[in-house]
Amino acid sequence: MLDVPDVRYARGGGVAVAYQVIGSGPRELVFVPFLSNLMWLWQLPALRRFLERLAAETRLTLVNPRGMGLSDRPRSVSLEGWMDDIKAVLDQEELEHASVLGTRDSANAAILLAATYPERVERLILHAPFARLVRGADYEFGEADEWLRAGVRERRDRWGDREFGIELAKRINPQWADDDHYLEWFVWNQRFTVSPAAAAEFYRMQVDTDITDVLGSVRVPTLVVHAPEQRVDATYVAERISSAQRVEVAGVGMSPAEDDAIADATLGFVRGEAPRRIPDSVLATLLFTDLVGSTHRAAELGDRAWRDVLERHHAAVRREVARFRGAVIDTAGDGFFCRFDGPARAIACAREIVAAAPELGLAVRAGVHTGECELALEKLVGLSVVIGARVAGEAAAGEVLVSRTVKDLVAGSGLAFEDRGERELKGVPGSWRLYAVAA
Repeated sequence: MLDVPDVRYARGGGVAVAYQVIGSGPRELVFVPFLSNLMWLWQLPALRRFLERLAAETRLTLVNPRGMGLSDRPRSVSLEGWMDDIKAVLDQEELEHASVLGTRDSANAAILLAATYPERVERLILHAPFARLVRGADYEFGEADEWLRAGVRERRDRWGDREFGIELAKRINPQWADDDHYLEWFVWNQRFTVSPAAAAEFYRMQVDTDITDVLGSVRVPTLVVHAPEQRVDATYVAERISSAQRVEVAGVGMSPAEDDAIADATLGFVRGEAPRRIPDSVLATLLFTDLVGSTHRAAELGDRAWRDVLERHHAAVRREVARFRGAVIDTAGDGFFCRFDGPARAIACAREIVAAAPELGLAVRAGVHTGECELALEKLVGLSVVIGARVAGEAAAGEVLVSRTVKDLVAGSGLAFEDRGERELKGVPGSWRLYAVAA
């Protein structure tokens, strides 16, 4: 077995994330390969050459995000969790910022990181990215939902079987279909990386994810690199990221190591000396809460008792927001306006606030939306703030409503939703599909 770099662990949010550091170049590059085992990556000659090529000019950090390879395998895995894992590695290595390279699903996690923490991502490189997989009226390039769901079942039933592994290997990288070493490596990579059930859940996350609404929030220098086979998806992504560069390289497979062109494009982009500018907007998840029937309740209790109940409720809200790594931006009357760096945490916080309210004889409604916000001193402003407030206004007592953007971003988190249909939101163009968080 070939030598491999030593493995380190970053710990954040109760999850241990495995990573390796190779090279000592002047630029920091973080690479998150998809569905991999850090040890097994180095056993494929083409991948080893690719990694060594990157490490020759950079300080390269390879990350196994949660759920795969050498990292912890929690019950649920989502893009938000992978974003947290990349950030945990940046924090562990005390990197203020770095260029980030993602491929396929990890490209989506890198997009989420760049939009949410633009100050931490110097440059964003996306290999063979996709915004969504499912075909729809607004996305005619995708596959039929039924066909994709069949792929989830197939992975649960056949993952790790040699015949299935070889079929998948040839489908993903047909350029190596006659390379017995590659085929053998691929079969064992399946087995070393995830279990059959986990493979099915990873693919389900792919199918359920739609990151279209996040693309316009990316403001850092971005390179989209792809082979001709991925042109449609890659173009869709590149056209929606401000000033993104798109480079098409020769090849027919999904591997970034098919030839030297992807490494060359990545390093050429990372070498660039673009001025360092922190965007004045960020992607944020907004939580709005409000008391329902508070006027009637206040009249029942009287001023003094009502003030005591209200103070206890406000303290409980602030406590939950802090527990889920959020921040209270503002209060208005009985309601709260809070910011989170991930939608799953915002939903978890909202559920706790709503569930605790009846103990005080109160009823709370909540709304969650993820969108681009302008930074104005300590405040967040913009249309996304209005949308978040309007979503909360549509919720019933004891209900947490979310926008479709939020639902699409928490794929894989284990959260379930009930469709509440299209709504017109006052002062917001168009109609918006809302979902209630299911118990």
